[in-house]
Amino acid sequence: MTIFVYTLEKSFWKKKIVTYGLIDQNMNIKAVIFDLDGTIANTLPLCIRAFIVLILLVVFNSIPSFAQKEYNVVKEGAVGDGQTLNTKAIQRAIDKASRSGGGKVIIPEGRFLTGTLEMKSNVELYLEKNALLLGSTNPAHYRSLDTKGLPESPKKDDNSQLALLTAVKANNISITGKGTVDGQGLALALAIDSLHHSGIVVDPNYSSYAGRPNEKMRPKLIRFSGCDNVRFSEATFKNSSCWGLSIDLCNHLLLDGITVSNRAYWNNDGMDITDCKNVRITNCTISAADDGICLKSYFPGYADDSIYIAHCTVRSGASALKFGTASYGGFKNITIEDVKVFDTYRSAIAIESVDGGTIENINIRNIIAKNTGNALFIRLGNRYGNTPGIVKNIHISNVNVQIPFVRPDINDDLRADESSYHNNYPGSITGIPGAYVQDVVLENIEITYPGKASKGQAYFGLYRLKEFPEKIKDYPEYSMFGEMPAWGFYVRHAKGISMKNVTLKLSEPDFRPALIFDDVKGVTLDRVQLPAERSEDQIILKDVSDFKQSPAEKKLVRSIE
Repeated sequence: MTIFVYTLEKSFWKKKIVTYGLIDQNMNIKAVIFDLDGTIANTLPLCIRAFIVLILLVVFNSIPSFAQKEYNVVKEGAVGDGQTLNTKAIQRAIDKASRSGGGKVIIPEGRFLTGTLEMKSNVELYLEKNALLLGSTNPAHYRSLDTKGLPESPKKDDNSQLALLTAVKANNISITGKGTVDGQGLALALAIDSLHHSGIVVDPNYSSYAGRPNEKMRPKLIRFSGCDNVRFSEATFKNSSCWGLSIDLCNHLLLDGITVSNRAYWNNDGMDITDCKNVRITNCTISAADDGICLKSYFPGYADDSIYIAHCTVRSGASALKFGTASYGGFKNITIEDVKVFDTYRSAIAIESVDGGTIENINIRNIIAKNTGNALFIRLGNRYGNTPGIVKNIHISNVNVQIPFVRPDINDDLRADESSYHNNYPGSITGIPGAYVQDVVLENIEITYPGKASKGQAYFGLYRLKEFPEKIKDYPEYSMFGEMPAWGFYVRHAKGISMKNVTLKLSEPDFRPALIFDDVKGVTLDRVQLPAERSEDQIILKDVSDFKQSPAEKKLVRSIE
């Protein structure tokens, strides 16, 4: 540890800044005080300035350091041959580091096989380059997370407590380095499936329809719960038998520069962030067979709050950026920017409240999505018949999406079920009767749709809009309504919808209108550009009040009862 004092003078600022601080042995700044105009340095005696530094020292020593001591798992008896089970040896290193006040547990180059490991407070698990932490393919080597003392969720059908790396109420923990965590998920899932069919370990919730074990029988890669100050950086995580990184009820969470490749088996989400606060997800690359970056809310009274996601690349067999489906508490104060999406089967952006949760203050900008099945899906539903949630104050801007005619995952080995008899789907914003999606702004948006719709493939005529299904309790998905009567956007049961500088393009003609607004109070269309080939009846209004269009093009607008 070193004390530093740094003085900076700039004539154009007409200011002098004196900085008092502390750096550790790794040259990381641990504490700092900025003294504008040098007030402290100029007016306080040396003994007082020394006292300030002493305070910094106390603060520094009160913060657990991840690098106090190194614990190489090989010295604890671990063998990196890919065959020896190292669970006890690696856990011993983690326990020793935590008991000593904190330290770095090193996984060196090699193939280290293990079952469930539990992270402890003040421990950094460091994966050296070419280090491979392998999950065992024997289901008996995994144990459930003990969540005693944590909130209980009303939803109990899919959130597995099994995982390779677990943590409960642990603080100041991290997984870092250039190595890899590989769950060997396909072999593990097939072993679980075989145990079920042989009658040795029967899954009471086995999906006969899908032909696979329930999620609760399959271990995740990561399962952290109720932790504070959690960091993931640089490492690669791949091949889970279930969700990838599952983190709930945590505070101060950082995921930076990691790679998640989770395409081994079904329900392979990339990362699931559940009811966490103060989260930063930056510079990450995610390729998932299911949802990519997924925000969930399993606990009433809690929420994903103060989330920042930026500079990520996402490929998804479902939705790339998703809020839900579990949405009991809600999602608020969330910013997502500068994300690239590609080869994604469902939605680039999916925002869903169907369990009574509140979604508010969402800002999404600078999204580029190529070869993606749907641009935007916003849904307020009520699948359990309780009080509906709230969806409001959503601003989405600077988005460019290209939607193909064929399914985007056509070349993937894992492909989701496809609903039949439909033309390509539009974006949609839908509430339910008496519960409206409120105050949504779409600004600087360009979406290219494939067109090529055929009435022979599917047809829902405008004269039947009263019959268009509500599906209040259905699972939320952009394809949930079946054939849609519009090709660009379908908006129903909403208030305060604004589209500014929105361009909707067609690669080939589509017989449907571009926009339908049904039971909407307050619609503002400002510089909405539609294909010039059709100059009439492209904007359909049904039970719409306070409609504004600039520039006004009356031929494009048609009101129906």
